[in-house]
Amino acid sequence: MGKRSNQRKNVALFDSDDEGSVSSSSTAMSELTVTPETEELYAGDKGLDQCLDALFEKRGSTREKALSLLIDGFANKLQHQFVENKCITLLNQCHNSIKRGSSKEINLASRVIGMLAITVGYEDTAAHEVLEESIVPFSQALKSGSDSLKISSILDCLAVITFVGGSDTEATERSMQIIWQFVNPKLGSNVVASKPNTTILTAAISAWTFLLTTMDGCNLNSKTWQESISYLSNLLDKDDRMLRIAAGEALAVIFEVGNLEKILDEAKGSSDSSMREKVIHLQGLKGKILNQVRNLSAEAGGKGLAKKDLNSQKNLFREILEFLEDGYGPETTIKIGADVLSIATWSQLIQVNFLKRFLGGGFVKHMQENIFLQDVFDFTPKKKNIANSDLYLSGTEKVRVNTPIE
Repeated sequence: MGKRSNQRKNVALFDSDDEGSVSSSSTAMSELTVTPETEELYAGDKGLDQCLDALFEKRGSTREKALSLLIDGFANKLQHQFVENKCITLLNQCHNSIKRGSSKEINLASRVIGMLAITVGYEDTAAHEVLEESIVPFSQALKSGSDSLKISSILDCLAVITFVGGSDTEATERSMQIIWQFVNPKLGSNVVASKPNTTILTAAISAWTFLLTTMDGCNLNSKTWQESISYLSNLLDKDDRMLRIAAGEALAVIFEVGNLEKILDEAKGSSDSSMREKVIHLQGLKGKILNQVRNLSAEAGGKGLAKKDLNSQKNLFREILEFLEDGYGPETTIKIGADVLSIATWSQLIQVNFLKRFLGGGFVKHMQENIFLQDVFDFTPKKKNIANSDLYLSGTEKVRVNTPIE
């Protein structure tokens, strides 16, 4: 865990209230309701074992129901004992669902795989195996068909399992390249021939940005920065509001992680003519983006447009404008359970919002009890309940972790 935690240091966390969060969203990330009855069902492994058995059934509706219950089970409780014994079997059956299932089944199976990775995140080898075993079936599924729910669900899941199990920069870059091909299809052949629709494009940008937050900008070449900035800038002029929001978030993270101001300062003193041209190009791009962001932060809206979406856009681009002009990050104070935490950077905001959407109703539960997420976000709940169950750190070692009281 330690080797990745430095990339995600001092990240604050949201509670279950969505108010005030600024984010683009994938339609694949539907919220799930966890009831007291579900919590009682998953007090042990028997219910999960039955769900796993149901994934071998031929009837698609039976598998879909089982996957839905597994998602509830993983959201409502940390299933360490179950995944220690059944991780690979469950992963293989989810891969089978992605190969042969309906769009709904693929969506559910992708959610299960992502939550499986988050659950085993405390153990680097298992999380890395989930990622590596999923690359081939995911790549094959992404090449076949163009259903929005299917593609978006797989991209969301790929981002999550890479975030958890990507053991090095190369693994993260590999996933980012797969995802970027759905942002700009002409750059690769790992996508369907038709141009992705707005839903897929928005989901792809969101997933790509999420992984970008874990990268060291110094390791990415300037040509990549220029191409992505130019492409995303063009998307700010599109009609779809959620697409504009996703592109705006991506640009904010690029300017933050890429440290473009430092690149510009270093390039200004160079005698290389190509370097001077790069400076002029980047300065022009930044000027264009500033004007776009300024206009979007003051957009009046139009007939039939949701006021909430408009306000979200205006608030987001006001913060981006302040960041680009003055260097101030999106500072926000939020709560999770009884704790108050602060967000100070775009990377922090994107990471929290993405995981919150993916975990749905299980986000708070995992933040209060999931050792991996607590390590990633440097989060320690203050109030604890001594009666909490054991959480496994490895196959033989255990630690008593206490549940916060809300």
